[in-house]
Amino acid sequence: MNKITQILPLRTRKNNKFKYYASNFIRLYINKFLPQRRLETQLKSISSFDEAYILERVNYYNKIQDYTPLSKGIQLNDFLYTGRLKTYFFDTVEYTRFFNKDLKFNYLFGDITEIPSEPSIVKSRPIVESNENSVLLNLNRIRHFNFIYDRKHFADKKDRLVWRGYIKNGLVNRISFMEKFINHSMCDVGQVKGRNIDSSWFKEKLSIQEQLEYKFIMSLEGNDVATNLKWIMSSNSVAVMPKPKFETWFMEGKLLPDYHYIHVEDDYSNLEEKLNYYMLNPDKAIGIVKNANAFVKQFQNKKQEDLISLMVLQKYFDKTNAGYSI
Repeated sequence: MNKITQILPLRTRKNNKFKYYASNFIRLYINKFLPQRRLETQLKSISSFDEAYILERVNYYNKIQDYTPLSKGIQLNDFLYTGRLKTYFFDTVEYTRFFNKDLKFNYLFGDITEIPSEPSIVKSRPIVESNENSVLLNLNRIRHFNFIYDRKHFADKKDRLVWRGYIKNGLVNRISFMEKFINHSMCDVGQVKGRNIDSSWFKEKLSIQEQLEYKFIMSLEGNDVATNLKWIMSSNSVAVMPKPKFETWFMEGKLLPDYHYIHVEDDYSNLEEKLNYYMLNPDKAIGIVKNANAFVKQFQNKKQEDLISLMVLQKYFDKTNAGYSI
């Protein structure tokens, strides 16, 4: 893997939304003056990186192999700011602005758990073999891509599992987890918002910094992926979770059980056994922390991430628009 030359800052809290929106509204204004010829310059920068690695990631996010014309979709020229799902819009236009405005594309914003009928830009997709119509971009990253700096060593943390999250009736996996572990001595878990399924489940909200006091942090998928997984894996605590069923730009489908995270069964039947094992074998847990940190590091080179995003879109337009050229 190439040497990282531009590291994104690590934090101890959530991303700064004011700064995010301010910079994107400014970009939206100057977008009209950006010539598309800058795209070619951007794409040529691949020579500064590990080309094989870049192409592997591009082809992971965009699995379209054959030319697949679109029967629907909109032109980039008609992709305008409406005020709805604005983080998705801003994160898309950050890269589509480099392309010819006559090109067409499909997009589905929000928590997408189904595979669209035509190639479409999405934030999330099911981890299955035939998901090539789901083309991933790093959307809503202000919420999902939050890497943090953890000052506390694993050995100095509490020997317990922590979780705080949102629960509603459709989140069967979270309901099942709470039913089994709300009063467990090895766990500090609770619901912080959502429908009142059981009033005894509600507990005080814990900040990221407060959760980092624990050695083990539960990561549970919600409508699609688990929002907390990225910051857990950038910390000195260990993510605990079942095998993920959905993925985003973070490539959750590439995470290895008991290597990048502590793997538990979907019904959590072996959770107590796994916690006991890693409490008795802290060196194994620290090994997982190091593997997780290394996995996170690949997303921290801003120039590299920008290039991959542009190449994902270049491939998308090449495979879906007749006569495409830069």
